[in-house]
Amino acid sequence: MLRVEALHAGYGRARILQGVDFALAAGEVMVLLGRNGAGKSTTLKSVIGLIRPSTGRIVFAGADIAGQVPYRIARAGLGYVPEERRIFTDLTVLENLEVGRQPARDGRAAWTIERLFALFPNLAELRHRPGGRMSGGEQQMLSIARTLMGNPSLILLDEPSEGLAPIIVEQMAHAIAAMKAEGVTILLAEQNLHFAARVADRAAVLEKGRIAWRGTMADAREGTLAANLGLDAAGQGFSIA
Repeated sequence: MLRVEALHAGYGRARILQGVDFALAAGEVMVLLGRNGAGKSTTLKSVIGLIRPSTGRIVFAGADIAGQVPYRIARAGLGYVPEERRIFTDLTVLENLEVGRQPARDGRAAWTIERLFALFPNLAELRHRPGGRMSGGEQQMLSIARTLMGNPSLILLDEPSEGLAPIIVEQMAHAIAAMKAEGVTILLAEQNLHFAARVADRAAVLEKGRIAWRGTMADAREGTLAANLGLDAAGQGFSIA
């Protein structure tokens, strides 16, 4: 579904990614783990076209999309949920969802508002509320739901558990499992190893813009990542030290 090869990218003269390589199979959930500044968000932004790579290939569904503009990549079936959420604060939940609507693709059943309300019951109760009057967790759900209205084959999630209450993180984990069951391929960037272990099949660890480790989440749960990459005492994320 997605293959990233020898990807170099950054901001101006600052080179962040230094030859990133990974592949993601259809129907799989893969997580990019790493400390702040390791290159996780830069990788996702390069895939969706918000950052133009200096070199390397990004192959989505058989087509090289490196350097294409974001709206063309989105129309090809790749969805993106940024860390900042970026919902329309003056629009209601229903209006935000309508903004993201695209036709169904690949013969799959389209995501409808009714299906999304079943996935995120909180949104059903808030359907007429403006986005700016919602909690951070509710806005995160709305951002994901709006992206799903585009019927993506692959969705990029940037730090979906960041700053959320534990009960909302639990709901987010259930939602990702439900998306996977519907055949959506998912690439997420995370610092929370416990959350990643709940939802992902495989992990790749970014360190200073390079892939430092890759393997299954079973390997990660056995302590490989915690031992080698400086998880904090609570195991909730990567320490800065």
